[in-house]
Formats: sequence, structure tokens, C-alpha cells
Amino acid sequence: MEILNYTFFQNALIGSLLASIVCGFIGTYIVTRRLVFISGGITHASFGGIGLGVFFGINPILSALIFAVFSACGVQWMSHRNDVREDSAIAVFWTFGMSIGIICSFLTPGFMPDLPSFLFGSILTIGTADIILLAALSVVVILIFTILFRPILSVAFDACFARSQHLPVTAIEYLMMVLIAMTIVSTLRMVGIVLAISLLTIPQMTANLFTFSFKRMIAYSILFGWIDCLIGLMISYWMNIPSGASIIFVSIIVFALFKTIIMLFNKFAKSEIATS
Repeated sequence: MEILNYTFFQNALIGSLLASIVCGFIGTYIVTRRLVFISGGITHASFGGIGLGVFFGINPILSALIFAVFSACGVQWMSHRNDVREDSAIAVFWTFGMSIGIICSFLTPGFMPDLPSFLFGSILTIGTADIILLAALSVVVILIFTILFRPILSVAFDACFARSQHLPVTAIEYLMMVLIAMTIVSTLRMVGIVLAISLLTIPQMTANLFTFSFKRMIAYSILFGWIDCLIGLMISYWMNIPSGASIIFVSIIVFALFKTIIMLFNKFAKSEIATS
């Protein structure tokens, strides 16, 4: 328990809670709307913003945030054009962002010490600025979902039906893409670029095992996400490994465990019914 006295670990605990809240809301929308591949493209495109930030000497998280938002809007715009397929639009921004990030990283004089933390996550790099960003984003996301819950729910399940009801589908889609980009960038310090999308999908998959309700899925996703983060952070500290890898590893194990338990329970219940 002595690790709780360290400021960096206190920041990690607070950051993991805030990240779980944000990812619980946004991740549920992503899984329901089936935007996992698009979100993966935005995640890797954000590396271009990190490279630009390092090259020009500005905050990499700020530059990544701007780059990711423009990439998200670009993907949304190109994917709705008749002459460009959605997967092609994702590939364009995915590879463009990665290429910009790699070029700027190699052109930057000296060694880039924070590169592993951006790629794989590290509890040592979670600072006050990251917590403030996550806290502000949490408030914004909660307010938006509270005010626009019905339209967001309609768009998430059936955008065509929502459009027939004269809902602002296009505006909501762009708004959610911006929030997805901001969520991804805000969690880079914790899980890294390579694994950021997993924090937005695996806890939601676990929650989906227990409920099909959108509201309850958000609540369960926050709970499972925080549990995964807490266990993953402890493992990361004890074994001295990247926090991103340990958090996602734990989340997959938790999902597989509950999935197995539910399958065995259903199988047992069916056998009981058959014998009776």
C-alpha cells in the first residue's frame, strides 16, 4: 500500500477513473454504432500530431488533439462521399498520420524520450495536465450525453431512421467523431497509441455480456473499465512493464473469464431444462 503515497500513482488512479468514465460513454457509442475501425484509424493518425508537436517544440498532446480532431472530421467527410469508400478514407488518414509522425520523429534533433510512453503508455507520465484534460472532457461528455441522449441513441442504433425523424444526424455524427478523437488523445498517456482503441471497446464488450440497455451498458463499461485499469496499473508497477499493455491484457482476461462463465452457465441451464 505504500505506493499510494507516490504522487505519480495517485495521478494514475485518478486518471484511470476519469478515463473509464469518458471511455464508458464514448466507447458504448463506438461499439453500438460499429465505428471500431474508424476509431482505430483516428488513434494511429494522432501519431502525426505527436510528431509535429515534438518537431516544432509544442505540447505533443495538444498537437495530437488538434491533428486527431481534423483527421476525425476528414474521415467523416470523405466516408460520406459517393466516390470514396469508407475503408479507403480511414486508410488515407491512418497512413498519413503515421507517416507524418515517423518523419517528424526522425527529423527532430536528439532522442525522443517520450516516444515509448506515447506508443505503449506509462503510469509515470500521467501528470496534472493529463488529469485536467480528462476531467474537463468527462464533464463535457456527461453534459452532452445528458442533453442529447435521445438523438445520440437514435443515431447510434439507426441513423437512417433518425434522419427520417428530422434529427440533426450529420451534426451529431461530427460531434461524436470530435469527442472520439478527444477521448483517444486524452488516454494516450495511459494506454498508448497502439492499444488506445482497446480501452474503448473491450470493457463495452464485457458490459454487453450482461445487458443490452444503452444506459446500463455505459454504467457497466465504466465499472469494468476502472477495474481493468486498477489491476493493470498495479501489474504495470510491480512488473515494470508498460501500463497500456497490462491494462488491455487484464481487460481481455476479464472479458474471456466472464464469457466462459456465462457460456458454462447457459449450457448447464439448458441441460437442466432438458433433463427435467
